[in-house]
Order: sequence, then structure tokens, then C-alpha cells
Amino acid sequence: MWWVTDAADADGPVADDADAEPASTVVVPVEPSPTLRATVSHVVEAAVDGEFSAIHFVEIASWRDGDPGSDDHSAEARRVLERVVAWAEADLDDADGDAGDGVTVASALIGAEGYLFGPDDYVEVLAGYAEEHGADAVVLDPEYTPVGNTTLLQPLEFALSNTSLDVRTAPVGRPTRPERLRSEATGVRFAAMFGLSLAFYFVLGDPLYWFDWVTGVATAAIVSITLSRVSFDADPAVPRTPLRLVRGAVYVPVLLYEIVVANLVVARVILDPRLPIDPTLNRVRVIVGSGLPLMTLANSITLTPGTLTVRARDSDLYVHSLLPWAREGLFDGSLERWTRFVYYGRSAARLPTPRERDDHAILQGPDATEELPIAAADGGATDADGIEAGDGDDGPPVEDDGPAAEDEGVTDA
Repeated sequence: MWWVTDAADADGPVADDADAEPASTVVVPVEPSPTLRATVSHVVEAAVDGEFSAIHFVEIASWRDGDPGSDDHSAEARRVLERVVAWAEADLDDADGDAGDGVTVASALIGAEGYLFGPDDYVEVLAGYAEEHGADAVVLDPEYTPVGNTTLLQPLEFALSNTSLDVRTAPVGRPTRPERLRSEATGVRFAAMFGLSLAFYFVLGDPLYWFDWVTGVATAAIVSITLSRVSFDADPAVPRTPLRLVRGAVYVPVLLYEIVVANLVVARVILDPRLPIDPTLNRVRVIVGSGLPLMTLANSITLTPGTLTVRARDSDLYVHSLLPWAREGLFDGSLERWTRFVYYGRSAARLPTPRERDDHAILQGPDATEELPIAAADGGATDADGIEAGDGDDGPPVEDDGPAAEDEGVTDA
């Protein structure tokens, strides 16, 4: 945890009305958003009006200290918090008279000591920080999306309502137009998409034939113009991107081997007259990040016969397995380790597996260790297999940040 503390003079004059209700301390979780600036202004205005005597801006880490890339994430969080503190100080300086002189502003990065997987983990860290610093209120940015996951805000508000904190959302205007799925266009992303598309075209065609060059360049240009702002959420960088491509090339034969072995096992079971199958739905919490790494792992699991990823929810994958062998392989986390190797290198591949972390559960059958999410969320009665009687509505979606990413259903192409 690190600190940036400053504000209007903390030793400046404060209200001397003995009958006035003492001002409280407020915690404001921050992430870059279209309404972050307006939220900061609202909180400062409330403090100037005497509602708060101290404002704590916090960013909740979606990574763990020591993980690959954690230094870059921390540096970016530091820049966001410094910008927020600068906004708050400017607003306090602009306040009429000496109204803002007694307001203290602080900022902190919290939660980087361990992995945070869902709203309950975020609330535990946030409530602990509030208790430690005597805060009794939380103000949320209406566009606050931890780990870039828009599905986490509503459950976060609900979980916070179960604490003693006074929770409210800043009454600031949301963007009149929804944020586009695509990201900013850059020459680097266009060139990367063009190169990948052209290379794939030549794999299917003949790179020595002039006509394939003409059609390949035209096709790659169309794909790059259309998809370069959708397929990348960050610019490819050196040496990170080339290393990932090399490690990905190493992973391809490993995945093919896993697919062949799984095919043989499933074929043997199908040909067995006893048909010794044991279909179950399982939950496994993975540590691969959100976005492309999570998609890679989910689809790798689906490509392997005997397992099918039916849903990705925060850092939880819900996987249907046909055989106990496939389920045990899922919990052993071989594909998870290979995915971490591809995106983060050998050091990340050595992190504990889901079985070693005890981050897995069986959701159906006599060996079920956990209820299906619908039963836990709706409080309905469940049968012996942990399935709620009644309809199959899975309730409102709640990850990746992975993180997190939005609620994704990953299916076999």
C-alpha cells in the first residue's frame, strides 16, 4: 500500500459551531471512467458543504504484488490517483472563502496483497480500509467498473449495503452515448492485425503465387480496417508481443497433444458397453487475468473433448465435464499453467494450480461440494444434485478482471 496525502491545509480553520454534526470521512473507489471527474467534483462539493472532513480516494488492485506486470499496473494506478488528487485540490482551491481549508485528501492503492475474485472480496478490502481510517461513508462513481467489468458494479453496491457503511452513488450524469466496444485506432494495432491476417491467409494459400499476394493483401487490409480497433485493447509491444507469439507456438503442439489424448479417452468410454460416464458441472477459479488470456484458456478447455466451458464469470469458469478423468485434469490446471506461460512467462506458470489453491468445486452429483450459483443467489430449494427446483433462469449476471472481463459465454466453434 502506498500513500499520496495532501489537500487544503489540514491545520487550517475549521467550523467552530459546537452544535454542528461532526463531519465524517468518505472513501471513494476510483477507476478511469467518463464520469470520474464529475464524481470527484461532487464529493469535494459535499466536503466543502461540511458533510465530509476527509476524502480518501482508493484504487482496488485487480492484481497481486509480485505477479508479472504488477509493477506496470501499480504505476498506472499511481498516475490515476495522482490525477484524482490534483482534481480534488483544484476544486478545493476554487471553493468560496475558506470552506475547503479543513478538508484532508488522501489516496491509496489497496488489495494488492492477494487475489480479488468478486464483489465480496472487493467489499472486504474496501470495508477493512474504511474501518482502519475511521470512514463511515462510501461514494461510488456511477460508471465505476472494477477491472473493466461492467457486471461487477451492481453486486458491489449490494454487497456494500450489507456493511455498516453509508453507501451512495454520486448523482452525476452518465454519458449520453454508450461507450463503444472498440478502442482507439493506432498504426501499431493496424500493422499487427494486417501482419497476422496476411500470415494466416498464406497458411491457407500459396505465398509463392502472385494472385494469392494480391488477394491476401486486399483481404488483410479489409480485416485490419474492420477489426484492429476491436481485437486489441492495447498496442502490441516489444519484446512482450513477439515473446507471446513464440510461447504460443510452443503451446500449440501441447494443446494438440491434449486434444488427441482426450479424444482417445472419450472414444474408449463411448465404445465401452457399460458407458462409464459421470457428467457434472464444475467451477474452477483461474489466475490468468481477463480478456484474451481468459478467452484462450476457456476455448482451450472447450477444444479438449470431455470438457466444455459454458460460462466465464469474473475469474470463475463453469465447465461441464463428461468423465471423472476430464474433471480431475481440469482441477490439476495443466491448461491454466500453459496459458499463464504463453502470456506471462515461466515464472507465472509456476503459480499454484486450482487444486493446490483449493479454488475448484463440483456443482452437481453425489460428490457435489458447492451449490449451483442460482440456488445460492435466489435462496431456492435444491435437490440432491444441487439444482434448484423450478425454472433454469440463472439470474442477473455478475469477473476479469479480470480480471476480469464482462460476463462471457465461451462456446465451442
